[in-house]
Formats: sequence, structure tokens, C-alpha cells
Amino acid sequence: MKEQYLEEAKRELINGHAKKRHPFRNFVLATTENGKPKQRTVVLRKTVSNLSLVIYTDRRTQKVTDIQNNGAFSALFYDAKKLVQIRLEGKAELITDKTQIASYWHTVQQASRKDYTTQMAPGTPIKDPEMVGYQSDENYFCPLKLVPDTIEILRLGRPNHVRILFSRTDADWTGQFLVP
Repeated sequence: MKEQYLEEAKRELINGHAKKRHPFRNFVLATTENGKPKQRTVVLRKTVSNLSLVIYTDRRTQKVTDIQNNGAFSALFYDAKKLVQIRLEGKAELITDKTQIASYWHTVQQASRKDYTTQMAPGTPIKDPEMVGYQSDENYFCPLKLVPDTIEILRLGRPNHVRILFSRTDADWTGQFLVP
């Protein structure tokens, strides 16, 4: 019975990157900066079979520095129609393989590529949004991989809510029901 919840979560995460309007397409990613939690909304780009997730960012962002200093992350997904929340926790890592980076870069739409070419790093203070300049010869594209150790699923419903925590040991996931 527990495994059906994990399989459903896996399907929803795959649909999150495969279907543009899926509620899991955009999710909240938390990292830590100097011991303080930092959250931001990111876009799910790929769900790998082991439930690792891939997102894209500019390598000059604070989240990249956070991950380099402490790879711990938390990711939160919510589907308001299905009343399902999924929370993943684990270790994030920068994808450094040049072939893999090129493969992901190839999937970025031409119009979106400029987002990774700003002359100044994201988060740099400016006086006017028109001051943002772009480079044509260099990009700062950086795919990140989020490798979960735990997946917690909360399904709201009547007569009872269901909450279950899955923990990963090597390639296997084991589940434990929790009081919602």
C-alpha cells in the first residue's frame, strides 16, 4: 500500500517537468546561507528515475554558493486541486560534466538563453531595470541536481489525511506512515 504513494509521487514529479501547466512545474527550493534558510521558486526541468530532480540556474547565483558550501536542500511541491503536498530533502550538487551540461543547454529555448548571459550576476543591485546588459559570447548556465534522501507525502482528504515518509537507503525506498 505504501508503495502506491511513492509511485504516484514519482508520476506527479515526472509530469511536473513534462507538462508545462502541471502544479509541480514550479516549486519552492530551500538552501542555507550562513546557517539561515533561503527559499526561492524554481522550475523543474527533469525528474530522473531515482527521483533526483534537475533545475537550471545562473552559476553566479547565491543558491550555487549555498550548495557549494552546504549541499543540503529542501524542496516543496503542492497541488491545490489534488490536495497533495510533497517535500523532498537531500543533497544538491552542481552538474559539471560538459557533455551533460551541453545536453541540458540544448533544451533551453532560444528566447530563454539570455537569462544566463547577464553582464552582472543575478542579485546585483541596480538603479533601473533597463540597466541590465547581456553578453553574446558567454553564458553562466548551470544545471543542478537535487538528490533526495527523504520524500514526505501528505494527502489531505476525508475521512482521514494520509502522511507517509519514505527514506532512501542506496537505491531502495522504505516508507513509514506518520500521524498527519
